[in-house]
Amino acid sequence: MDEKMTFKIFDENGNATECEVLFTFDSEETGKNYIVYTDNTKDEEGNTKVYASIYHPEDPTKLDPITTDKEWKIISMVLDEVMAEAKKEVENEGQA
Repeated sequence: MDEKMTFKIFDENGNATECEVLFTFDSEETGKNYIVYTDNTKDEEGNTKVYASIYHPEDPTKLDPITTDKEWKIISMVLDEVMAEAKKEVENEGQA
């Protein structure tokens, strides 16, 4: 079983929320590193909420917001690929 990587984010009042790292990746196109994570809360339709930020490997405590449509498009494409791969693995496990 894989060990989950978690971290805490703090709001303006100092309240902590524990988040689970789903994956990280770097983009050659933007030259930036990204982290995709969840706080395991659900939206109105029951889907798990997923977030993304720019992270800095030299200072992993610092997260910056995604500010461009281009970056969101890259993140969305990578997330779609990761989800498709995970679905394929689940389907293959069911056939084994």
